[in-house]
Amino acid sequence: MVGMKSNEVETAEKLILVDKKETLTRITLNRPKALNAINLQMVNQMIKAMQIAQTDGTRIIIIDGAGERGLSGGGDIKEMAAENAKNAPKFISREYELDLMIATSKVPVIGIMSGITMGGGIGLSGHSHLRIVTETSRLAMPETKIGIMPDVGGNLLLSKSPGKLGEYLALTATNMDAADAIALGFADLFVPEAKIEQFIEELNATNLEETDFYQIANTYADEPGPSALLKEQKWIDPLLERAFKKLTEVTTENMSEPGARALAESAISSVQTLVNLTESSDKNEHVALAKTLREMSPTSLAVSIAQIARTRALGLGIKEVLEDDLRILTRLFNRPDFVEGVRALVIDKDQSPKWKPERIEQLDASEVARVLDPQQV
Repeated sequence: MVGMKSNEVETAEKLILVDKKETLTRITLNRPKALNAINLQMVNQMIKAMQIAQTDGTRIIIIDGAGERGLSGGGDIKEMAAENAKNAPKFISREYELDLMIATSKVPVIGIMSGITMGGGIGLSGHSHLRIVTETSRLAMPETKIGIMPDVGGNLLLSKSPGKLGEYLALTATNMDAADAIALGFADLFVPEAKIEQFIEELNATNLEETDFYQIANTYADEPGPSALLKEQKWIDPLLERAFKKLTEVTTENMSEPGARALAESAISSVQTLVNLTESSDKNEHVALAKTLREMSPTSLAVSIAQIARTRALGLGIKEVLEDDLRILTRLFNRPDFVEGVRALVIDKDQSPKWKPERIEQLDASEVARVLDPQQV
């Protein structure tokens, strides 16, 4: 393959591997050198594989990632940010179509969330029928680091997390291990890495018309141990409940109100109050949180907590949440923060993004409302 470009090599080696055996179809993301970053080509191939599996006698679909690093680090943000994010809306529209197809598949889907499973990786696995984590699992929704918000239906999962842990995860991009992921509702079972292949082999050898795949999975499952994040809830909940008081007072009517002015104002007030509370505190955990908040895109912080509140208050399902994601991310791609966040994080790697606005105190309610407006564009 001497002389071939990297994307040509990947195409030659197949970006997606589809292995059909008996009544089991295994779909494997195959860009291990790129942490299985998802691009449009991969999404299109996965949609085709999912469509075929609905009608070819498949009774279980497995989604996993090639290599030892994990299922997927998320969407290929370098590719998405190219040419001022010109093609990003097209990519996420197709990606969300795949996420919804997985969530609503008549053939049960099992997501193997080994290793790094973040952003778009959670979109492919976090809404599946059975979500398995291992001792290597590291899950996160890190979108506020790059000037957007948790998408791929992530707000549905975040809104159902205990207390205010969903908001905390969205604001801080905190990693979850296996125990955290189960405790916070992102995963169902812990299966040791060494048992994954044996589990898949047994699924393939079993008459799945007569045996429930949950029963098989449970025979391989172990206890993941205690969740560290769940223990942190004792200080996170009181702090965020105090800071987000105005946001919780927004009515369900306001959540769908054209213009989204009340939602934007309450979200901005809540983020600013949280920053004020943490920066005026001498508690170590508050000081650390304040520093993290200052590193994130201010617009992303306000939009993220507003959308979690909207998802929870209106009881939105996966289809509605993905529709919200498409509308809002398309607007965020038109702002400068996404391209700048990608530049700072993965291109120049200087870790010093220049957000617009730069500070949380400079957030403008009209601008945030334009992003949040529930009216279609």
